[in-house]
Amino acid sequence: MQGANHSAVTEFILIGFSTFPRLQLMFFLLFLLMYLFTLLGNLIIMATIWSELSLHTSMYLFLCALSISEILYTLAIIPRMLADLLSTHHSISFLSCACQMFFSFTFGFTHSFLLTVMGYDRYVAICQPLHYNVLMSPRGCACLVAWSWVGGSVMGFVVTTAIFNLTFCGPNEIHHFACHVPPVLKLVCGKDVLVVAKVLGLVCISALLGCFLLLLLSYAFIVTAILRIPSAEGRHKAFSTCASHLTVVIVHYGFASVIYLKTKAPQSLEGDTLMGITYTVLTPFLSPIIFSLRNKELKTTMKKTLRSKLYPENI
Repeated sequence: MQGANHSAVTEFILIGFSTFPRLQLMFFLLFLLMYLFTLLGNLIIMATIWSELSLHTSMYLFLCALSISEILYTLAIIPRMLADLLSTHHSISFLSCACQMFFSFTFGFTHSFLLTVMGYDRYVAICQPLHYNVLMSPRGCACLVAWSWVGGSVMGFVVTTAIFNLTFCGPNEIHHFACHVPPVLKLVCGKDVLVVAKVLGLVCISALLGCFLLLLLSYAFIVTAILRIPSAEGRHKAFSTCASHLTVVIVHYGFASVIYLKTKAPQSLEGDTLMGITYTVLTPFLSPIIFSLRNKELKTTMKKTLRSKLYPENI
């Protein structure tokens, strides 16, 4: 990146949890367990979907893609964060910081786009059931997944390129456990930083808000269609098909709104660091739990698969 050639900064120092020296070991154990559970949960979901032919549908294709994006998102941030919790050397090179920001934004926005696509899938299934096989054909689903990844990559490239083409002339301490945009922008010198920050903020909020409004529109039609179903059993069955997705959407955008729509009042650096845990560790940790517990078909298949592995003679 061209900005690197004119920058006096060759590396950054991630302050992270250095302000909590007595709690670092506890944080390490807690975040390690949550990270391992996140990986295991998503891998089990993916393995169950791939091994069970009855789950080879568009809804579970999107869920599998969502699990992949979640694994990659956490992989971009958490291993480095865990290593820093056990180390006294918290420096990260200029290029590594740019790469971490690119991948975290790419997989984070891919996650949001996939959630939006899954909302559209539930809309078609409930509101347009006769056209479902046509609108959500295997090729169409693959294209939606591919475009979600392309959109995430474009957002990651735009944000990272815009920031790391600016001039960094010191200091080089990032008051966060990752190369997060706001603390990195505080290290930029020059008059362009305010313009870049406002433009990037507008682009990111527009993309997230657009996804959220599309989800709201999808669920407005879904709720209307469900209320028209005459039997209570039919309404319950229709709602259960999108309960897990709706719960994940609420958690995802609930934490995102706390982070990105908070007031501009000054906050402590410790508060910003702890708040960053919600979308970096907690949201990915909750996602596989929600899909495993709230999706009856997936939960039943996972139990059957586990039973067949533990007691093959009874199958």
